[in-house]
Amino acid sequence: MLPTRTDAPDDAYSLSRTELLRAPTLVAAGGLGALTLLRFHDPHQSGSYGYCPFLLLTGQPCPGCGGLRAMNNLTHGDLVGALSSNAMAVVLLVVMGAAWIVWFFQRWRGRPAPLLAANSPVLWGLVVAFFVF
Repeated sequence: MLPTRTDAPDDAYSLSRTELLRAPTLVAAGGLGALTLLRFHDPHQSGSYGYCPFLLLTGQPCPGCGGLRAMNNLTHGDLVGALSSNAMAVVLLVVMGAAWIVWFFQRWRGRPAPLLAANSPVLWGLVVAFFVF
C-alpha cells in the first residue's frame, strides 16, 4: 500500500505502482521509438520529413530547424555534428532525459508527480533558453 497524506486528495495516492509508472513508460517508449525512426530514416535529405512551415513562410529557420538532423547525428554517435545542426535540441534532450529520470523515480516512490510542473524552474529555464536561442 502506498503512503497517504492528509493534505492530498484521497484518490491521489490510491494508484498502484503499475498505474503510476504507465505514463513514464509510455513517454520513454515514444521517445525511443522516435529516436529509432531517426536512426534509420535520414533527415539530412531535403524533404524526407516534410518541410518546416515557418521556414517556408518566412524564409528564416525556426529554433527547431535542424533538430531532427541533430537527433540523427546523436544516434550515430556524432556529438559535434549534432551540436552544429541544433545545439538547443541536444540540450533539450539532455534536460528532458534528466527530468524523465526524476519523474520516473518520483512515480516509483508512489508520488503522482507530473513530468514538469507549471512552476518548475526547469520548465521556465527551458522556455527562457528557447527564446534566447
